[in-house]
Amino acid sequence: MKIIGVVGWSGSGKTTLLVRLIPVLTARGLTVSTIKHAHHGFDVDQPGKDSYEHRAAGATEVLVTSARRWALMHELRGAPEPGLDELVARMTPVDLLLVEGFKGHPHDKIEVHRAAAGKSLLCASDPYIIAVATDAALDETHGRPRLDLNDVEQIADFIISHCGLQPAQAAAGR
Repeated sequence: MKIIGVVGWSGSGKTTLLVRLIPVLTARGLTVSTIKHAHHGFDVDQPGKDSYEHRAAGATEVLVTSARRWALMHELRGAPEPGLDELVARMTPVDLLLVEGFKGHPHDKIEVHRAAAGKSLLCASDPYIIAVATDAALDETHGRPRLDLNDVEQIADFIISHCGLQPAQAAAGR
């Protein structure tokens, strides 16, 4: 399973890029999954629902299933947050796993950079950043290819090439 991260400062457009990129990659015949790191608490369940009540009662894991989807919720209950490697090991194999966040982890990443944000480039200090997707005409990308943030086809081409994926053979290669 190939892994590419998408990193950038808050508000740079990481999620927007992924939401535009995933359909392009899947239309090319690739299977794609994502892992999203949240820097804040989050909940995918609602008070009053049975699964919420199971977790609130102390269950470590609650699996909810239906004819359309299933979701596994795991409560850490004070245990340390699992690292990216442990989370990847829990994923069903696909052609490409896109990771949003985990910018400190040593995996290949594309930096999303918006000039309007006024933030410095992360690639200046992260050797795992392999390209910069930006809406700016940057003079310096610290030796990384500059990708047009608004050209999702170009970004998909870059990812496919970098990962050595063959979209026509994707299903056979798993």
